[in-house]
Amino acid sequence: MFGIENLMLFIISGLLLNMPPGSDVLYILSRSASNGFKGGAVAALGIGAGCGVHVIGATVGISALIASSATLFTVVKWLGGAYLVYIGFKMIFSRQKNLQQANVVAETSLKNIFWQGFMTNALNPKVAIFFIAFLPQFISASTDSYPLAMLTLGIIFNVNATLWNLCVAWTASAIASKLNHSGIIKTWLNRFAGSLFLYFGLSLAITER
Repeated sequence: MFGIENLMLFIISGLLLNMPPGSDVLYILSRSASNGFKGGAVAALGIGAGCGVHVIGATVGISALIASSATLFTVVKWLGGAYLVYIGFKMIFSRQKNLQQANVVAETSLKNIFWQGFMTNALNPKVAIFFIAFLPQFISASTDSYPLAMLTLGIIFNVNATLWNLCVAWTASAIASKLNHSGIIKTWLNRFAGSLFLYFGLSLAITER
């Protein structure tokens, strides 16, 4: 279909590539720990939406333009790195609230969680480069439907990634629920996650194409 080859191998490879923890998984873990499964699931959906931007970009050629332009790549990676650092600082210096306040925050911040997840993925130029390097390996060179093949593979990859991220959110929220009575543990988990976000942000800012 559309010149797609070795679809099953693509699906398996995509799942394996999604398993190693990175900034996306870390964000889902942190939101699952502080906001429960609902927060982790919303984070996963936001990340999926951000990934959708890269799928469309790879389909219409924008990702290739970013990869080929040193200026565009640098601008996007600095924006992405700065945003990850911003999230990291917020997590490190956030304070635990009492249960009633926490419930209010959890309900009112789901929109923010979604958009933070969206931005952490959409502003990562390495995702754009990944798609234009990985997806064409499963498309016939002789196909007349190259854009449709790219779009189809990108959607499949994104759906699988989102399903995996939802599993991560469920697992993390189940574990975090056992720590609900320990505010100190949750505070230090937030600080540890925030420190990792600082690392990911700085690493992204200095990364090369």
